Amino acid sequence: MRVVIGSDHAGVELKREIVARLGELGHEALDVGTHGTEAVDYPDFAEAVARALLDGKADRGVLLCGSGVGASVSANKVPGIRAAVCHDSYSARQGVEHDDMNVLVLGARIVASSLAKDLVRIFLDARFTGEERHLRRLGKLKALESKFR
Repeated sequence: MRVVIGSDHAGVELKREIVARLGELGHEALDVGTHGTEAVDYPDFAEAVARALLDGKADRGVLLCGSGVGASVSANKVPGIRAAVCHDSYSARQGVEHDDMNVLVLGARIVASSLAKDLVRIFLDARFTGEERHLRRLGKLKALESKFR
């Protein structure tokens, strides 16, 4: 799977570890930055991850910032992006299975490296079920996006 990954300065170290883990799992990583610890703005990297997904350069995205909240809020401003902060395995899996989540957001100052790597694996292994109730709800999400464009 092609995975786009981005972070602000708070997530850059954990991002490096996750990129290595993606390779170990046989996934292709597209790292859209940042690459240093100098302070940068998380919306810029949320946009870069979203654009790569929407342009078909990646199948899923991973986004990191200090808490995960700012990056999640930013990514969800982009129509077609369904991002969520997940710091537990159930949410990382269920977000894909039920909500067709396409961006996993992690708080680099919240989750330990080992847990973060497990959450990424769980997120990437999960598949949208396509059940009628989930398709109906996804349709309503898309209608909300259209209503406010």
